Amino acid sequence: MTGGPSVKPHRLRQDGSMLKAFRADLAIIKQRDPAARGTLEILLCYPGLHALMLHRFSHWLWCGGLPLLPLTARLLSQLGRLLTGIEIHPGARIGHGVFIDHGMGVVIGETAVIGNRCLLYQGVTLGGTGKAHGKRHPSLEENVVVGAGAKVLGAITVGANTRIGAGSVLLRDVAADSTVVGIPGRVIHQSGVRIDPLAHSALPDAEAGVIRNLMERIDTLETELARTQGCLRELAAGRPLLEPCAGAAQNLKDREILEFLGDNPGSTR
Repeated sequence: MTGGPSVKPHRLRQDGSMLKAFRADLAIIKQRDPAARGTLEILLCYPGLHALMLHRFSHWLWCGGLPLLPLTARLLSQLGRLLTGIEIHPGARIGHGVFIDHGMGVVIGETAVIGNRCLLYQGVTLGGTGKAHGKRHPSLEENVVVGAGAKVLGAITVGANTRIGAGSVLLRDVAADSTVVGIPGRVIHQSGVRIDPLAHSALPDAEAGVIRNLMERIDTLETELARTQGCLRELAAGRPLLEPCAGAAQNLKDREILEFLGDNPGSTR
């Protein structure tokens, strides 16, 4: 992966910057949520927006560098968790125009980075792995969509415009413009197909595709076995064979199975 996340490492030092972030967060809700019927409704009824507003202030306190400010920031983040059901560590860095839809159960760790215009659904975890200090949470570049219940774990980078399917568990870096599904998360390429960023459930069912191909492969093998048995019976009876007994060594669809399992030596993932 080349190129870092779009969020700058420093805190928002000026009220104008915080106000700009708030306006971007408000605008993205109006753009992406068809249920949003007005500014007042969004201000009063959207816990994702409330959580982000509290987080931006707690992050400002966290980066203040004065005694007791980090503790105050943690207390404010816990208040946000109590009020919204969304837990965001004050150390997390979040860009502009981020939308946490519904948001109940969302957890964002201390060293997580979320780029501009990312979309997180309920139950998402941007979590850490291990007990080492330093960077241990994911970085999402711009326009990443993380589906409901998905878990993104470790100090990995998710490239811009990537979609992570609902319920997926992602444990490794992902290049830009990818679609990730499954446990553990695997990249499913969809070249040239533009998909609505809100349709986080409209993802290819990789498991079903592999099972279907395995069933077809079993059917092919059973057919070849029956043909071979017929050939042996003909030979045992001393009759000449009317057709060759050897079948194809491998079905072309086996490549999809190997890619799903991550065992394809020609795969670029």
